[in-house]
Amino acid sequence: RQRMPAMPDDGKCPMSHEEAVSALNNMPLEARQAPSPGQRRPLSTARMVSSIPRVVPEAEAKAAAAEASGAGGAGAAGAAGGGGGAGHQADSTDKWQYPSHQMFYNAMKRKGWEATEEDMPAVVAIHNMVNETTWREVLRWEAMHESACPMPRLEKLTGRPKDYSPKARFFSWFGRELPFDRHDWVVDRCGTKVRYVIDFYRGTPDPSRPFSFSVDVRPALDSPSALLDHVRMAVAGATADIAGAAATAP
Repeated sequence: RQRMPAMPDDGKCPMSHEEAVSALNNMPLEARQAPSPGQRRPLSTARMVSSIPRVVPEAEAKAAAAEASGAGGAGAAGAAGGGGGAGHQADSTDKWQYPSHQMFYNAMKRKGWEATEEDMPAVVAIHNMVNETTWREVLRWEAMHESACPMPRLEKLTGRPKDYSPKARFFSWFGRELPFDRHDWVVDRCGTKVRYVIDFYRGTPDPSRPFSFSVDVRPALDSPSALLDHVRMAVAGATADIAGAAATAP
């Protein structure tokens, strides 16, 4: 049976930290791939490309165009790479990239969290799975706007682990555990910026699933359009429940 890695007590994603970071995702502007002091074994520096489309900053887009046309080339790309793009994201990549095992290990060490080299494959896999699940939930909401915007993109994300949402606080009064983390994601809906609130909850322990979690993803109630989406989603859920009950009725 595989030993599950020790996760931080506060549950926060370690990839957000206080140093030279991007305003888009609180990540380091440069990928930290060098081994940490005292590291016992090498870790993979390979990075997985997510399924999440990202907004490519204008400087990166111009540098990529210049490189493709042969005008400016590597110099333009290098200038963009050191600028205000998304932290540790490869220039001209139109999807978000996940940190490597080495980057995640370094981030945990800098935070003072327990980290072992052996745990990194599982820890990074969990991190990536949580983000992919979150994006799928975002797309459920964005499907209501598919005709106007067939490909929404994630522009910015912010970790707010102790800034509990009003919804999370409300349900905690009735016995629900507070989420172990919160993110705010800003989605570019083909020119319209939409803020999503994501609460991350620990799931019920299950021997068959050593790590269990759930996510509560919804647009922030900061516009009439978001309020209408909440109403439409609630009606759709109620209709599906009624249809399901009717189908199973004797």
